[in-house]
Amino acid sequence: MKQYFTSESVTEGHPDKLCDLISDSILDACLKQDSNSRVAVETFASGNTITIAGQITTKAEFSVENLVREVIKEIGYDNASLDMDYRTCKIDVNITKQSPDIALGVDIGGAGDQGIMFGYASNETENYMPYAIDMAHKLAKRLTEVRKNKTIPYLRPDGKVQVTVEYEEDKPKRIETILISTQHNADISQEELKKDVIEYVIKTVVPSNMMDENTKIYVNPTGRFVIGGPLGDTGLTGRKIIVDTYGGYARHGGGAFSGKDPSKVDRSAAYMLRHIAKNIVANGYADKCEIQVSYAIGMKEPLSIYVNAFGTGTKTDEELANLIKEKFDLTPNGIIKYLDLQKPIYTKTTNYGHFGKESLSWEKIIKMWYIYNRHKREGTENEL
Repeated sequence: MKQYFTSESVTEGHPDKLCDLISDSILDACLKQDSNSRVAVETFASGNTITIAGQITTKAEFSVENLVREVIKEIGYDNASLDMDYRTCKIDVNITKQSPDIALGVDIGGAGDQGIMFGYASNETENYMPYAIDMAHKLAKRLTEVRKNKTIPYLRPDGKVQVTVEYEEDKPKRIETILISTQHNADISQEELKKDVIEYVIKTVVPSNMMDENTKIYVNPTGRFVIGGPLGDTGLTGRKIIVDTYGGYARHGGGAFSGKDPSKVDRSAAYMLRHIAKNIVANGYADKCEIQVSYAIGMKEPLSIYVNAFGTGTKTDEELANLIKEKFDLTPNGIIKYLDLQKPIYTKTTNYGHFGKESLSWEKIIKMWYIYNRHKREGTENEL
């Protein structure tokens, strides 16, 4: 049976991703000086104005405004008439300290908020990500690369990618559609833009055996994308949660990641569940796996654990759930320690997905039959 599934990604110059990167840059700046920083920062971008608000409790000292301008400059926003100018943009900062009511629960090792989180993995790609989102990320990243290295010198920072994959018997067979919308200078023709994007972006990223004469390619369907960034559309932290995770192929609990320190289980537990799901698949216990947990604010242990291997598991879903409970410490402090999350690593996660990047601790593949038992911290290894 044929089925078609679509996922999207965006470039680092998309206004929502600009906001995500500013929020994560503030988080990293705090953690660089104070690993115990409590951070929950939101960024809003509109026109040539950046607004930053949230709660931070930290010993770190730095200029938020200077940091924000550096982030905007690095992305490539330098023209207020087209998108934004890092030199002239207005920056409003409204940051307070973490609520003492929230701190009551976090201080004793409990979750910083209630919520539900999901983790997912599939063996359809080398990095155990769904094919459509993996390909969309690669195309979006390449779009930024050819802009910054001047291969296509007339591109501007803003851009989006959408990939539709044809599945047959639950396996990716071919790419049905590639859609790329990219900001550009005003003096470039639609024909030249499409030609260059196909030649220097699509052909260098997409395997030739995944495209055929019936694959449809669309580049800037409206014919013009000159005004972009926050001038063309407002940006907000946490508005690309499906891009950040599995492209809609797996479920999402609703909590965003960027701007949150690891005491926020929205972020840290989602990373941990990705780690567990990936290792269940990588070690051959299932072809694909989805895990859900739920937390209550101030409580250490998750309220529930759910596993679905979609009928592909070598153990039952209930057995896998029980083994996860036994072998992994899913308390907030346990996750932070296991994944080493109190470091300034979060700007590495902001763009092109929080999952599938091999350098991140939650992407590490372990031997599942040698897992640290949380009740025996002195090195006892246990068979899963």
